[in-house]
Amino acid sequence: MTQDPHALLAFRDVTFGYSPNRPPVLARVNFSLRAGRVLAIVGPNGAGKTTLLALALGWLRPWQGDVLLAGRALRDYRRAERGRWLALVPQSEHTPFDYTALEYVLMGRAPHLPPLGLPGPADYEIAMDALARAGIAALAHRPVPQLSGGERQLMLLARAIAQQPRLMLLDEPTAHLDLHNKARLIQIMRHLRAQGMTLVMTNHEPDVVLAVADDVLLMEAGRPPVFGLLDEVFTEDTLSRVYRLPIRLVEANGRKQVVWT
Repeated sequence: MTQDPHALLAFRDVTFGYSPNRPPVLARVNFSLRAGRVLAIVGPNGAGKTTLLALALGWLRPWQGDVLLAGRALRDYRRAERGRWLALVPQSEHTPFDYTALEYVLMGRAPHLPPLGLPGPADYEIAMDALARAGIAALAHRPVPQLSGGERQLMLLARAIAQQPRLMLLDEPTAHLDLHNKARLIQIMRHLRAQGMTLVMTNHEPDVVLAVADDVLLMEAGRPPVFGLLDEVFTEDTLSRVYRLPIRLVEANGRKQVVWT
């Protein structure tokens, strides 16, 4: 496959599994994502979406093939260097201590600090700005255990923003959010893209994908993933096949929406 010289993240014939005695979870995955775009990874449970994120973060190594970041093999990046390039917004995260939301968001500054270095005034300013952008600045001094599930999700997003990465990966970012905060998250993602950040998200909600994605990687157990522009990949036929439901795309108020029966 011809390499895209403008790709920020690329998978080249990536195959990975968790046991040599079982079929691989991902087989010969190929795609190239350019900077400043939003990629949605969609597919049913068990298709390997979260595994793909772990490979993109360098937490897992492919059995075969390469993951490239800005044209360079991800395995060649040092851990701290990866932290300045990549940030993750997980679905959830265990918090063993009663950090405040601000203290937790400040952890996103770690890749920018020297070993054993402490955050300074500029780091606090960046963290407070990230909380404000996530819409939870008023919760800065509230202990994390006192936050709701949706507030914690926005706090994890704020930590990733404070990290100032070039590529942000989000694992089911709308899973714990009510409708108001879901709309807020979509606005934040659009704003980050407008500022030049590249985003990769897994998502089970087609309406969120339609609202924010430029590109789609459609994953389906037993089939090679399909990568392409949103309008080319996110079609009634492919969605109906992947989710095994009759699915229609209808337009309302100038926006496409998913209807299933």
